[in-house]
Amino acid sequence: MKYVEEFRDPELAGRLLDDIRATVTRPWALMEVCGGQTHSIIRHGIDQLLPDELELIHGPGCPVCVTPLEVIDKALAIAARPGVIFCSFGDMLRVPGSDRDLFRVRSEGGDVRVVYSPLDALRVAQDNPDKEVVFFGIGFETTAPPNAMTVYQARKLGIRNFSLLVSHVRVPPAIEAIMRSPDCRVQAFLAAGHVCSVMGIGEYPQLADRHRVPIVVTGFEPLDILEGIRRTVRQLERGEHTVDNAYARAVRPAGNPAAQAMLADVFEVTDRAWRGIGVIPGSGWRLSSRYREYDAEYRFSVSDLTTREPAECRSGEVLQGLIKPHECEAFGTTCTPRNPLGATMVSSEGACAAYFLYRRLGGGTTSREATPVG
Repeated sequence: MKYVEEFRDPELAGRLLDDIRATVTRPWALMEVCGGQTHSIIRHGIDQLLPDELELIHGPGCPVCVTPLEVIDKALAIAARPGVIFCSFGDMLRVPGSDRDLFRVRSEGGDVRVVYSPLDALRVAQDNPDKEVVFFGIGFETTAPPNAMTVYQARKLGIRNFSLLVSHVRVPPAIEAIMRSPDCRVQAFLAAGHVCSVMGIGEYPQLADRHRVPIVVTGFEPLDILEGIRRTVRQLERGEHTVDNAYARAVRPAGNPAAQAMLADVFEVTDRAWRGIGVIPGSGWRLSSRYREYDAEYRFSVSDLTTREPAECRSGEVLQGLIKPHECEAFGTTCTPRNPLGATMVSSEGACAAYFLYRRLGGGTTSREATPVG
């Protein structure tokens, strides 16, 4: 890719849309897994340009959104302790816990810092040997390798005042859980290209075969998404269910072996709770026994916390694709980006945030700020 504009060309988008319209003959429901794809779809009005037969269901692919409330509360408890410097990406600071967020902890005297890389947090630990420095390690397969590398470096350099609060999740088990849900309406998936650039596509064929759903790996620009939809619809109309890589410029079938080796060394697969969804077997990582001393949960013994989700927040249903954000009674009223009830309204990849930002306040509302492709 030379220029982003190449993948926002309105003429090419029109051709892809014409092909999709000519192909579809019956209703189909597709789920885009990644929150970045959701924002691109809403921003560019892609869902409104598609034929009426096609419904895009927004999946749980926002790492901030699916971080369970219990882990948020653990982060708050650790960050509030004297002698702790708590480091995080900025999008986690406003995610509500049971009774406050990291901004509130900072306003109350906690040393909470925004960093742009886990290695930044490691440097903070080097510069402050008298403090305990904790990095909030969240995300899917995309952010796990740099977090693993940072723990590896801490051990190699003998930095003992650094630890990682881990809440990493894996996409394939989430797809499995979605397909096993009795309320599932998903008939095909647009898989997240950045995840597959790390992990490859090896885990997807068995999912496609077992549940008889097409899985098409796509990128994040409008033409990427439209091409992914075009390939998906062709499979659905033909009764096929294979894995198709529509993002070959970034994704190799085997992924990134070096990143996978780092993950295998530092992390081990574990069951993981997803906010609003529940525990999904084998869907997360935790630090392996070799690196357990760098586990913030182990180091600070945070457990037995009482968590409390707002009763009026339906973000769990949004994350499962059961409702659209505007179908939640709190959306845009008691829940806004300034006063969020759930993480889906806070995160830069959250579906609720996308609907609010681009003025999708009702089922038939045309976005005031969204620009059609191009």
